[in-house]
Amino acid sequence: MVAGGAGFLGYHVSKRLLDEGFEVYVVDNYETGTRQNTRDLAEAGAEIVVHDICEPLHIAGDIDYVLNLACPASPVDFDRLPLEIMRTCSLGTTMLLELSRAHQATFLQASTSEVYGDPEVHPQREDYCGNVNIAGPRAVYDEGKRYAETLCHTYHRHHNAEVRIVRIFNTYGPRMRPDDGRVVSNFCVQALSGEPLTLYGGGEQTRSFCYCSDLIDGIYRLLLSDYTQPCNMGNPSEISMRELAEIIIELAGSTSELKVVPALHADDPKRRRPDISRAREILNWQPQVSLQDGLSKTLDWFAEQLSE
Repeated sequence: MVAGGAGFLGYHVSKRLLDEGFEVYVVDNYETGTRQNTRDLAEAGAEIVVHDICEPLHIAGDIDYVLNLACPASPVDFDRLPLEIMRTCSLGTTMLLELSRAHQATFLQASTSEVYGDPEVHPQREDYCGNVNIAGPRAVYDEGKRYAETLCHTYHRHHNAEVRIVRIFNTYGPRMRPDDGRVVSNFCVQALSGEPLTLYGGGEQTRSFCYCSDLIDGIYRLLLSDYTQPCNMGNPSEISMRELAEIIIELAGSTSELKVVPALHADDPKRRRPDISRAREILNWQPQVSLQDGLSKTLDWFAEQLSE
């Protein structure tokens, strides 16, 4: 069962499981997911369940794995859906852990690099506890995901639950929404439309971008492993937002210029890069798709969406 299966990563995880021969329930309330994703998954054999995970969920039959990818995750959502995010991370995760417990299923929690906040340790290792401003607007997501991780550890200790925790760093690729507010989708749509690419706060912040197929392969390996501690997954290659914008303009053949605007949030992390030593050692995983190849595929996706 994949909660949040109508979303960007939820779609790709569900499709991978279907391709591997699993029978898949896709659960979503369409707060940020799309019906196009569930239509395509239904055609591939998934069973679609329209449901809010903050409400009790009963699935007839056996469930071997429960994957929780249900939560609004874009910066624009932090202001638009703050209470929904906190409720999903707390009550929603509890409901899914209880469902998993009832079926004696393995539970995978999609956590995030946001648990590190604006990190004072670089690159970020899983044993770093982070630097989160709990009073800032980003905290609804940062602290929500930290709480969800604590729930997983607690169920593991007190109920012997089989849990997996993946800390996802910036991921991009086809099926992102053009209006989701993430930097890659913003830049791609702006470049393809000939509009200025918006650099919040000057564009000197760095991130590490992982193409979706690489991340999904890592999640699949973690799901089938017996590793119960948090595991970073992302691309350790670090790039500034200004450099990213320039690459996208070149790949798109765009005449767009760069436009510097004030930072969206005061506590926007200045640097972000994963230490993926655990994933390499435990799962024999590391990214394979180059940034240029991944961005080219992503631009093709957005070009098709904009033409429609």
